[in-house]
Amino acid sequence: MTKAILALEDGVWFEGEGFGAEGETFGEVVFNTGLTGYQEILTDPSYKGQMVVMTYPHIGNYGINLEDVESSRPWVEGFIVKEVSPVVSNYRSAMTLDAYLKKFNIVGIEGIDTRKLVKHLRTVGAKKGVISTRETDPKKLVAMAKRSPNIAAKDLVKEVTSSRSYEFTEVMPAEFGWGDSRKKKYTVVAMDSGIKWNILRKLNQHGFNVKVVPATATVEEIQALKPDGLFLSNGPGDPAVVKYLVETVRKLIGKLPMFGICLGHQMIGQALGGKTSKLKFGHHGNNQPVMDLKTRKIEITSQNHNFVVDIDSLPKDEVEMTHINLNDKTLEGFRHKKHPIFCVQYHPENAPGPHDSDYLFARFYDLIEKNSENAKKN
Repeated sequence: MTKAILALEDGVWFEGEGFGAEGETFGEVVFNTGLTGYQEILTDPSYKGQMVVMTYPHIGNYGINLEDVESSRPWVEGFIVKEVSPVVSNYRSAMTLDAYLKKFNIVGIEGIDTRKLVKHLRTVGAKKGVISTRETDPKKLVAMAKRSPNIAAKDLVKEVTSSRSYEFTEVMPAEFGWGDSRKKKYTVVAMDSGIKWNILRKLNQHGFNVKVVPATATVEEIQALKPDGLFLSNGPGDPAVVKYLVETVRKLIGKLPMFGICLGHQMIGQALGGKTSKLKFGHHGNNQPVMDLKTRKIEITSQNHNFVVDIDSLPKDEVEMTHINLNDKTLEGFRHKKHPIFCVQYHPENAPGPHDSDYLFARFYDLIEKNSENAKKN
């Protein structure tokens, strides 16, 4: 095995063994609390710019399959685990985790005390870091981490969005029993800020024709597709940097029903005059508890974000809070009181799970249907 070192900008470093590609990689170090779903995590474009620490100690035991990827490639800058499973056992497995990271030139490190690392990140917050299988001097690596670019200052959305518009037609098999598989009656435009494939599948399954456009699409380009609604996807980075997308959303308020998730939630929040701020270590994992304030039901949700919309910055006469995080009481969802708009801070697409938030796609369908009926009356 190749020696590898992870060094953080604050001087903390860990020695372990490299897996995946060899070399050096930089990014913001965050931790994910999911027990499974590493394949979906790796291929989630929202992780662009970040190196992910898995809190679950044993990763890679079911390998990599060709069905569960959430995009065309992995987007993490680096992967940090306690132990990579030396044995792969799953009937769908096409390759090992190590081979997959090698294929896409992703540097990984294993054999470090991930519990100690996560406790440190919880105390001091997410930090810039570097993983290297080349440099063996920890002090030099700490200095390199300090000098590395500030991820939050970059527009990462433009690095992950689609280069072209297209229609998505893949439907999730009905035997899974998720959603209601309605006949496709309405067309939605999905703005791709780093969208996951299962989100598109869920929109298909819940009765939508889906036309995907890049995050840089103009209002005119969107309206030319004659959509019945607008879906705003997840995505990476600081939402305050993506001003062009906020402006597009602002111009379409009152013209189209909207449903936003994660970064899309933050885009809607800013378009309505709200402000965003950075969390200490973010929400990353598929076990985040959220309460629906109307039903008082608790959902276990999949999340991946470092920024939130500040509750007090939203206009209270226009916006109603609908969901709240039970760990830190941050805003997890809101709706507009006048316009057909709602959004949540998490990922409801059930990949890798859980399925608690599937109802939100049905809610979007019903919102569009009601808006269409009202438009006919008027």
